[in-house]
Amino acid sequence: MALPQQFLPTMSAEQYLRLERASEDRHEFVDGIVYAMAGESPDHSTICYNLAGITHAQLTDKPCRGFSPNMKVRTNIGDLYAYPDLMIICGEPKFHDKKGDVLLNPTVIFEVLSPSTERYDRGEKFRRYRTQIESLAQYVMVSQDRIHVEVFHRGTETWNHDEIDGEDGLLTLRSIECALLLKEIYRNTELTKHIS
Repeated sequence: MALPQQFLPTMSAEQYLRLERASEDRHEFVDGIVYAMAGESPDHSTICYNLAGITHAQLTDKPCRGFSPNMKVRTNIGDLYAYPDLMIICGEPKFHDKKGDVLLNPTVIFEVLSPSTERYDRGEKFRRYRTQIESLAQYVMVSQDRIHVEVFHRGTETWNHDEIDGEDGLLTLRSIECALLLKEIYRNTELTKHIS
């Protein structure tokens, strides 16, 4: 989760990567400005863990694989380096350089929304993802304060939008042939304590 306050002075993408690779903390890069990443709530962490487990189980026999929140993604122009909560790639991964820590061709990106980052995740970050990452087929935003998921699908000329609510909701991701029950995405969170 990027904090809304600037961490370091303006710098180039190359300077950012040098510093980030040497840092123990994570930072996102947007147009020359570096932002410190905040910690995550227990529910945020649990949802990320659940998403990774559910998708992993369904991708076992497919040419797709997941990447954890420690893998960065870069937009084509290189004006954004971010840490999505989960990325899925189908086919061979393409990386920024030989370090292999910045991905260029995600098929699906998941973001678990937080109060401090929701506006950015919905707005500028998604704008850059959808206009600058040609491989991106679906963008999934998972609410943390209610059982609610939004998914954007790349169409031929525009992006289509679906919303899924409630424990019995089913998130279908055609690009990776996965189906995720919302009650499983939210299992063991404050929102689903009553689910056994």
